[in-house]
Amino acid sequence: MSSTNEIAADAPQEKSEKALKREAEKAAKKAAKEAEKAAKAERAVAMSAARGVSVQCSTAPPVELEACSGTRDWYPEEFRLQRWLFEKFRQTATRTGFEEYDAPVLERQELYKRKAGEEITSQMYAFVDQDGVDVTLRPEMTPTLARMVLGRAASMMLPLKWFSIPQCWRFETTQRGRKREHYQWNMDIIGCKSISAETELLYAVCEFFRSIGITSADVGIKVNSRKVMASVLDSYGITAEKFAPVCVIMDKLDKIGDEAVIEELVNAQNLPKETAEKIVACLACKNVDELAALCGEGVDQTGIEELKRLFSLADDYGFGDWLIFDASVVRGLAYYTGIVFEGFDRAGELRAICGGGRYDKLLSLYGAMSEVPACGFGFGDCVIVELLKEKGLVPVLPKSIEFVVAAFNEGMQGKAMKAAALIRSGGADVDMLLEPKKKVANTFDYANRIGARYIVFVAPQEWENGMVRIKDLRAEYTDKEDEKQLDVKLSDLGRVSELLREHEAAMRTVNEIETMAI
Repeated sequence: MSSTNEIAADAPQEKSEKALKREAEKAAKKAAKEAEKAAKAERAVAMSAARGVSVQCSTAPPVELEACSGTRDWYPEEFRLQRWLFEKFRQTATRTGFEEYDAPVLERQELYKRKAGEEITSQMYAFVDQDGVDVTLRPEMTPTLARMVLGRAASMMLPLKWFSIPQCWRFETTQRGRKREHYQWNMDIIGCKSISAETELLYAVCEFFRSIGITSADVGIKVNSRKVMASVLDSYGITAEKFAPVCVIMDKLDKIGDEAVIEELVNAQNLPKETAEKIVACLACKNVDELAALCGEGVDQTGIEELKRLFSLADDYGFGDWLIFDASVVRGLAYYTGIVFEGFDRAGELRAICGGGRYDKLLSLYGAMSEVPACGFGFGDCVIVELLKEKGLVPVLPKSIEFVVAAFNEGMQGKAMKAAALIRSGGADVDMLLEPKKKVANTFDYANRIGARYIVFVAPQEWENGMVRIKDLRAEYTDKEDEKQLDVKLSDLGRVSELLREHEAAMRTVNEIETMAI
């Protein structure tokens, strides 16, 4: 007969009120999204039919139309958000003096088979190519960076400050904020021993958060030291060979809890239960001094001093309020050797937002003749978007273009194309209306739907006079129709944006004077 404890363990766990609320919200959002999608499709069919062209799909198409599990299609409306986010990444990196690099998404498997115990080797999209080479879609970028640095080792001027936004692939369970493919903003510093390198990276992370409206009240960054933890585990009898796989298990604490970590340390690493319990206890330390006191004189003092120095520099740099010491943060990758850190949502709704640390020994694994100091972080694109949604900070990014050029009729189409080319020669963005509308109202409707600021009408009368008529569709400086439009000479179309700004300024002045007179 099962014991009471066994029965309790086997019984289904009641979901918390918070979990039930989350599920209800998720279901409601899904239903609303499906309804919106259906309505949008219906509107699109109706509008396409009105224009004489429509796309309707079979109820049983011969191919699967959904993207592969864990991957995403980037329709223009989603892609606008991605471009906005990536531009924020780039702005932060370039403002802190980093250079962008990139590399092939296909790498040799050997690059990732560094040490035992890492989940990443079992999550790779791996295969043998037609040359018989074991290859994989890259699961992370840091080993690629190490390969590239060593590939031009003699010519590299250190320290290097590089960044990238690569697409990475891991075959893992998909959930909120986690996909099988994702983009990851990486910033790395190669060749700097000082804790200033970690400080600079953490400054960049905080500066990025600020740039998108996230504050230290929304997000914190947990900080720890693998160097200190190595000293602690050594005092508990953990050998250097077991350190990396033990850290991988320790890194699961937030996901699986104390008891499960203890059980895995005992069963997978053959540690005495007492040792496993000591390890979990040390992960609960709330500050650097508490950890040092718990571990006694045997703890690595250089690691402790590095942690204290980091917190001091962060205060000087103006982001000390973002940092929190957390002994449970060890990061799951085997190559970390010093300071490690992890960004987290203070509300506790999301998984880790970003993470990184020092990896001084990684280049040595790939052929460096001596240890090369290095540190960096990875910042995925999935979780941060979820956080923006939680905080109501997703920017409104409607489709927009500066000009739409429309021909009066089919006979004027070639002339309209000439006008479009002249406007583009000045650097403006122009949408060329490919088929003239039978009704002027339909032309205006098209221009409004694509978010055009100006519409350029190419009609016979103006053309004969060497001009085109341009109307401002978003004019806020006047409500008079004649003040919203301007006839522009063909010879001036290359600087039409400048002329329109001048026209707007003149109309504002006129209207201000009239208002004052009243």
